[in-house]
Amino acid sequence: MKIENFLEARRKRLRLRELYPATQRKEGDILINDKWFINLSSNDYLGLSSHPRLKTAAKNCSEIYGVSTSSSRLQSGDNKLHHKLEEDLALFLQKEASLTFASGYQTNVGVIPAICKKGDAIFLDRLAHASIVDGARLSGAKIFRFRHNDVDHLEWSLKKNRKDFETGLIITEALFSMEGDTPPICKILLLKESFSCLLMVDEAHSIGVLGERGAGLCEDNAPRIELLMGTFSKAIGGFGGYVACSSLMKDYLINSCRSFIYSTAPPLPVIAANIEGIKIIKKEPERRKVLLAKARYLKEALLKNGIATKGDFQILSIIFGDEKKTIDYASFLQEEGFWLQAIRPPTVPENECRIRLSVNFYHSQEALDRLVRAIARNS
Repeated sequence: MKIENFLEARRKRLRLRELYPATQRKEGDILINDKWFINLSSNDYLGLSSHPRLKTAAKNCSEIYGVSTSSSRLQSGDNKLHHKLEEDLALFLQKEASLTFASGYQTNVGVIPAICKKGDAIFLDRLAHASIVDGARLSGAKIFRFRHNDVDHLEWSLKKNRKDFETGLIITEALFSMEGDTPPICKILLLKESFSCLLMVDEAHSIGVLGERGAGLCEDNAPRIELLMGTFSKAIGGFGGYVACSSLMKDYLINSCRSFIYSTAPPLPVIAANIEGIKIIKKEPERRKVLLAKARYLKEALLKNGIATKGDFQILSIIFGDEKKTIDYASFLQEEGFWLQAIRPPTVPENECRIRLSVNFYHSQEALDRLVRAIARNS
């Protein structure tokens, strides 16, 4: 079979998307095809990715260490900065230890198969991120999906299935990336303890934004959670993933997690920027307060104009359902100067196509008001 025929057959099964290379980003805006847009598609919630302190930290570090570590950490790629970041992060999250990875995706597809295997069970929220689903599938464990944030359904599944498996792992997100909502963590903790399970919580979209100290949704319950996963590439403003856990768990993962063992260590300029991002989150709590106040303002302003949104924090979604209508609406908003994309399956379930509004610390009230007027005008 010719490769062209193979690819054409496969392409027909896809919902084709395009890439739009940006030439510049700054303070909540993005430059694409020589036009500036208000960027509503970024996860740079606190605006730290362009913060002078992060840029300076990365620049100074590159002058000392260069760009690439050129080796896995178990060979010659390990550096004292990796350990500094992991120590700072563990202290911030109130865990004994943490381990960093090249990305959030690598964290999930590595950690989950290291914990579970054939003969184990994973109880997984039905709307969990693709990287979590992929990690669960790679593990070989039996997967039981429970309805989104439905602890009654989770309890029913645990009662029915937990006894048949050696290890039980419950996985949920702290702030769901498309729904913008949070799970009932305290109730899940009770189930985890009642049924002798481990618990893994993905804090990718909540770290730096939620919690009294900005340490995420689970900051008050961190000691009771075996695996706190997250990323540096969103509110922290850097790049990479992590898992915070016990010292014993860290030692186990270093020696069993394939995505850690067989990957080049994260670049040191990025590690230096991550360290600085955590410092800023700890010292500047007003950033997350301003962000969440702007998100509340936008949600309330849209509702006053008869437009309901999903989400309670910096991630808000307008559900259209129909795919073409959603694509057309995204195009309309781009013409109005707002950069966002139509969110379609498989990212969201069928008939739940949506526009996802990602609020940034730097978005002005004037920009948010313009967005509300544009959405109201075309609703």
